[in-house]
Amino acid sequence: MDLDILRSIPLFSELSDEDLIEISKQTVRQIYKKDNMVLIEEEVGSTMFVILDGRVKISRISDEGREVILSILCDGDFFGEMSILDGQTRSANAVTLEDTEMLIFRRENFLQMLYEYPQVAINLLKELAHRLRRSDSQIKSLSLQNALGRVASTILRIADDSGTIKHGKVEIASLPPQQDLANMAGTSRETISRVIKSLSQLGYVQKQGSKLIIVEYDRFKQDFS
Repeated sequence: MDLDILRSIPLFSELSDEDLIEISKQTVRQIYKKDNMVLIEEEVGSTMFVILDGRVKISRISDEGREVILSILCDGDFFGEMSILDGQTRSANAVTLEDTEMLIFRRENFLQMLYEYPQVAINLLKELAHRLRRSDSQIKSLSLQNALGRVASTILRIADDSGTIKHGKVEIASLPPQQDLANMAGTSRETISRVIKSLSQLGYVQKQGSKLIIVEYDRFKQDFS
């Protein structure tokens, strides 16, 4: 495996070439087709996944049968780590949103890697802390904000995860479908359509097909985070 690929993954970015070579021996590289169910909530898990190229939707099903999207992961992100760390069942579903290439670690190999390479463990803890803070922010958004605020906060999360910034503008190359956005924001498709139209009229965003541009990211974040 090309070491630059491993080095581009935040978990492994600070390791030496020798360490990366050893880690590459413990991985399996695999491509999953679009709409492939990679993980199923409550099943026993023994593998962890790192995304090399593509997008994966992480979600749960509510007691009423409604899908709740927790996050959409992209290049460099990982998932499945909770079952690896505590030996419990999967906490969520994972479905590919497009053809996605991933590295797969088996539980015993990943745990041994944490012992041998403390920097990987530190990077893992940093990312888990970041996710916890983001979850706290998401809970606050869903419980305290109105529909406009919830949708705007959801767009901000997507922008922070996968947007590209240039001259103060942030471009989201492929905004999730409206139903997925609704499941992330805890609202309806109709509300998503109405709020994005309002944000566009207010000058916050520009929508071009599936692409969304946040015109002044700092102002958008200040007003809705």
